[in-house]
Amino acid sequence: MNKSDIKYARKVLEAEAEAINSLKKGLGADFSGAVRLILACKGRVVLTGIGKAGIVAQKISATFASTGTPSLYMHTAEAFHGDLGRVTAEDVVLIISNSGESEEIVRLIPLLKKIGAKMISITSRKTSSLGRFSDIVLETGEIREVCPLGLSPSASTTAALALGDALSMTVLKNRDFSAEDFAFYHTGGHLGVKMLKVSDVMRKGGNSPVVREEDTVKDVLMAITKARAGAASVVDKKGRLKGIFTDGDLRRFIEKEGAEVLVRNVREVMTASPKTIKYGALVTEAVKLMKDKKIDELPVVDDKGMLKGLLDVQDLLEIGLV
Repeated sequence: MNKSDIKYARKVLEAEAEAINSLKKGLGADFSGAVRLILACKGRVVLTGIGKAGIVAQKISATFASTGTPSLYMHTAEAFHGDLGRVTAEDVVLIISNSGESEEIVRLIPLLKKIGAKMISITSRKTSSLGRFSDIVLETGEIREVCPLGLSPSASTTAALALGDALSMTVLKNRDFSAEDFAFYHTGGHLGVKMLKVSDVMRKGGNSPVVREEDTVKDVLMAITKARAGAASVVDKKGRLKGIFTDGDLRRFIEKEGAEVLVRNVREVMTASPKTIKYGALVTEAVKLMKDKKIDELPVVDDKGMLKGLLDVQDLLEIGLV
């Protein structure tokens, strides 16, 4: 281990942490105004920036979009080649530029003003070209880069990212946006899968075999086979769950009684009052119950015990929860 490398790396982290901490004292009316402007926005929050600032802008835009604020990223240079058409008068444009004097940014300002979009800027100085023409300025102050040359954007982009996160999270705090809403936008990720509800993944309709108490085991076998399921739910005439009969039950009874079991009424051989899961429960709750009770099928019911569907372990395997 090279101790000098570790020592320098720690200095970098300390400097970037200081850059973030320095932002706290500057938070005030401008920050609150930016939050309110975004909450009142009838269009989208458009993020833009050039160079490393543009990469930070992409991340902040993605955070807004995934937490209930419609947003898109527009590359500053591409704005002059048609992408400016993405912006409307109902949008709020959030521009990130440490100096506030980048040529592309300065050229973009009058065009945004002509469109009529509101402008929020994250920049080092309110007196910069960007700061002077923005509706709201989130001023970071002069931040010394931690690059050995003092040139490569490092502490300044870290500070801009942190300020953008503070802004997007404060907007989120003021929205009626639930964990379920978050899961809706993150269905492909592990976090989204964990927030799925039983109603989102259960079998229903023709994929969830349902039989009556007076049906025969043969009828149950046909229903299970047709639906390619591992069990059939048994209900009364009102649709209230009374029991469950699985393909495992069938094998055990055939070993015990032979083919004669096929003509018996299912009420005689079903598992009465089986374990169930509520329609609005999280899938993770169902998975825990199935593991604890060592069962592969779980009937889904409403608050009145009416059958809504069937949760099958094979379906849970497909979404990576088992």
